[in-house]
Amino acid sequence: MIRKIIKIDEEKCNGCGACAATCHEGAIEMVNGKAKLMREDYCDGLGDCLPACPTGAITFEEREAPAYDEVAVVAAKEKKAPLPCGCPGTNSKTIRRESCDLGGVSAPVNSQLSQWPVQIKLVPVNAPYFDGAKLLVAADCTAFAYGNFHNEFIRNHITLIGCPKLDMVDYTEKLTAIIANNDIKSVTVVRMEVPCCGGIEHAVKQALQASGKFIPWRVVTISTDGRIVD
Repeated sequence: MIRKIIKIDEEKCNGCGACAATCHEGAIEMVNGKAKLMREDYCDGLGDCLPACPTGAITFEEREAPAYDEVAVVAAKEKKAPLPCGCPGTNSKTIRRESCDLGGVSAPVNSQLSQWPVQIKLVPVNAPYFDGAKLLVAADCTAFAYGNFHNEFIRNHITLIGCPKLDMVDYTEKLTAIIANNDIKSVTVVRMEVPCCGGIEHAVKQALQASGKFIPWRVVTISTDGRIVD
């Protein structure tokens, strides 16, 4: 049958795997560092993967293709949970930690991270840990600059990190989808004082406006020498 289906330009694909992570049907897989449409009958033609692609490698085309097989998609999901980027390291999961009271004895600092992945480009829009979450959106340098970052910011939050300068992508659309499609209770933005970090603050502000929701949010700015300056 002739129908709308995605097309992936391998020359433009940078291998980030964001499209595979957002393809809820499991039609896209990473093969030799490139995204490939592995199951045409799994592609519903709606294009959830398009906005996730930072290089514009994915477009629509109309051509001869098998019909979308929803029954097969559901069966595949039930059989096994797909790895969104073809790599176990990017499989979405919740991390549960046990508290430990050592009575004042010095001990290694425990991580407060409660979910994986953390990269804005890789995190699934409808991950279960977003339900009722207090969201932390942080520039990736902040965790290195501010010494108590885990306890003051990551603790009891779902954490998303990115660098608008290095990623060369506008996070607005992805963040809008996360906020609009989940029960987010609050949003904290932690950015560096450098001007290029304004991109992550701007993306969150635009996402909150586009979502149509009124959600409490705040911005914390970290200096390059590790102080909270705002």
